[in-house]
Amino acid sequence: MSRFRSLLQASVNATKKALTWNVEEWVPPAEKYIFKFHSKEDLKKWHLYSDSEYGGLSSASLEIPEGGNGSDGTGIFSGNLSVNISEGSQWKINRSGFCGMRSKKFDGFIDLDGYDAIALRLRGDGRCYISTIYTENWVNSPGQAEDNSWQAFVFAPKDNWYTAKIPLARYLPTWKGNVIDVEMEMNPGRVLGMSLSVNAEGGAVGAKSGAGDFRVEIDWIKALRLP
Repeated sequence: MSRFRSLLQASVNATKKALTWNVEEWVPPAEKYIFKFHSKEDLKKWHLYSDSEYGGLSSASLEIPEGGNGSDGTGIFSGNLSVNISEGSQWKINRSGFCGMRSKKFDGFIDLDGYDAIALRLRGDGRCYISTIYTENWVNSPGQAEDNSWQAFVFAPKDNWYTAKIPLARYLPTWKGNVIDVEMEMNPGRVLGMSLSVNAEGGAVGAKSGAGDFRVEIDWIKALRLP
C-alpha cells in the first residue's frame, strides 16, 4: 500500500509540473520587442513614403546620426510637410502634406496574441503622429490585395523622451486614412507590419500642426501585457 501511495503521489506531482510548464509556455512575457531603431541594419527593415509619390512636395528621411550606430543610437524620422502640389502633376489628389515610414514585407506574421497594447518610446516635436497596424485582410475584403489597417494617434512631446502606450482596442479600422464605420475585430495573431506617419492637418487637440518641418526620434516599438 505504501508503494502504491508513493507511485500515486509521484504521478500527481508530475501532472502538476506538466500543467505548470504548459501555463508558463502559454502566457507570453510581459513585454516583447517588435522593432528596434538602434542601428542602420534596424532601419533597413523600413521604407519611406510621402505625398511626393502623387505629385505632392513633402519629403522625409529615416536615419541614425553619425556616431550613433551602436546600442545607444536611435532612429530619427524627419522631413518637411508641404500642402502644395507640384505644377503639371498628372495625379489628382484631394490632399497633400503627409509622410510616413512603414515596415517592409517579410515572411510570416507578428503574433501579438496575449498582448493588450503597443508601446513606442519617442522624443518628438509636439506633433501628433499616427501609429498603424496592418493585419491580414480576411475580415473586411478577403479578395482584395490590400492589408487591413488599424490606426491610433500618438502624441510625441517636444524635447522629452516619452513612452506612449496604446491599447490595441484603441486602434480603429481605416481605409485610405479615413476611419470606416464597420464592426470589425483586429486579429492580433496575424500582424503583417506597422507604420508611423504624420499629417500636416488633424491630430490631437493642442498638438502642433500645419505645414513645415517635423522630427521624431524613435527608440523601439514593443508589445505589452497590461496589468
